[in-house]
Amino acid sequence: MVKQGARVHVGMPVPVLILVLVLGPLRGAAAAGSLKVDTTQDAGGGGSGADTISHSLTLVQRLEALLLQGNGSDVSLRVETPSADEVKVIAAHALVLSLQSAVFEELLQSRNGSTLVLKESADCAAVFDRFIRYLYCGEISLRLDHATPLHKLAAKYQVLGLQQGITQYMTQNLARDSPSGHVAGWYEYALRVGDSTLRDSCLQFMAWNLSSVLRSGEWTSVGGQLLMSLLRRSDLVLQSEMELFAALEAWIAHNEPDGLTAENMLRAVRYAMMPPRELFRLQTHSAVLARYQESVRDLLYMSYQFHSASPMHMAKFFDVNCSLFVPRNYLSPLWGSPWIIGNPSRDDRSTSFQTQLGPSGHDSSKRVTWNAMFSPRWLPVGMRPTYAEAGAMQPTRAEGGRPRIIVTPATSSADFAGVNFQKTVLVMAQQQGKVVVKHVYNFHQSTEETGDFLAEADLHRRTSEYLTDNSLFLHIVVKPLYQTLITIKN
Repeated sequence: MVKQGARVHVGMPVPVLILVLVLGPLRGAAAAGSLKVDTTQDAGGGGSGADTISHSLTLVQRLEALLLQGNGSDVSLRVETPSADEVKVIAAHALVLSLQSAVFEELLQSRNGSTLVLKESADCAAVFDRFIRYLYCGEISLRLDHATPLHKLAAKYQVLGLQQGITQYMTQNLARDSPSGHVAGWYEYALRVGDSTLRDSCLQFMAWNLSSVLRSGEWTSVGGQLLMSLLRRSDLVLQSEMELFAALEAWIAHNEPDGLTAENMLRAVRYAMMPPRELFRLQTHSAVLARYQESVRDLLYMSYQFHSASPMHMAKFFDVNCSLFVPRNYLSPLWGSPWIIGNPSRDDRSTSFQTQLGPSGHDSSKRVTWNAMFSPRWLPVGMRPTYAEAGAMQPTRAEGGRPRIIVTPATSSADFAGVNFQKTVLVMAQQQGKVVVKHVYNFHQSTEETGDFLAEADLHRRTSEYLTDNSLFLHIVVKPLYQTLITIKN
């Protein structure tokens, strides 16, 4: 994993021609290298294979010294900002720049004189010397605030290895703490430059860790398009719909969007997921809702009706096939339970918990007891060994199997009619010293339905990012859905 401030090494082939032309022979102590012996026999089968003497580290050090001292420089890079209030001059070598960047090669071929003038934004100009050093040494030290401008430079000058390395750094450091936040800013940047990998990683991280994003310093600076993308999702992980409304209210008050934008955002709130007492409080205390109440009046009316009648009765008169009646992944105890599994690679574990039958006020006093079983080595039926003896019992667990969770109700009830329960397992992982949601799995009874539950998690390795104090941290959410809503996707 790439860490903040760590050096990112990306393979950079340096031809022997550079060594001959600009470095000269290695002498004395500086020439000390390593001797690698290849014990593989040659094709003729006679004796040992070839030995290799490596001075690659010394070569990199020489190239870095060449850049710092400017020896043999044949081009000056004059880096200017648009306002021309800052100028940076770097003595460089056309051969090195051309080998590493086709863009530099073209610019150098068409230049007049020994100076190449480059217009860069202020943030890119501030890290330009780091970028050039990478072209010489093949490594770079990264910080959160340097990632975007360095990515811009790598993309502009078509240094693909660096561009991919920084994208990887950014996707692996989404959880890192920063004073003003950085995930939303990286998302907006990825959207502008068309980096779908970074864009999707940022959006997924924010959706699955929304509570921490709402509390961050960058929440009010989130763009309107990103905010609407989040509001439309059913896989948001947060405490409750009220938490989301409060954050949206703060965003609208701070950004003062146009009326249509504010109305569209407020209409994306799922008011039916709020208890009636919270709806009453919003109508009497929320300044934003008071201002735009006419635009959401129909949603509030339907929500009150939803809470006063049974879900089955509602379905006779209203189209319940809409997002208003679809729960998100709420962490409230009414909707599920955390589950900490110690030593998850060993034996089966089980737990029980209760949830409210449904989000409707009609069902607020009804509880469902759920039994959950975790098996670290479940073997699907098709993969189990067969037995010749008739009636021989096949094992339910076996070495080499895969983890599985089954969630079933402790009892059946007539109240379940018309409701289908989707189960969601949130899998936590350690990233940058924080516990974040790493995966979200949706199923109806068993995680075997997903096919990839914890497929990449090594639960035997104590240093696994999925283990905290040798325990696996999960959170099970039960989402009551009308049967007509089962096919609805995020």
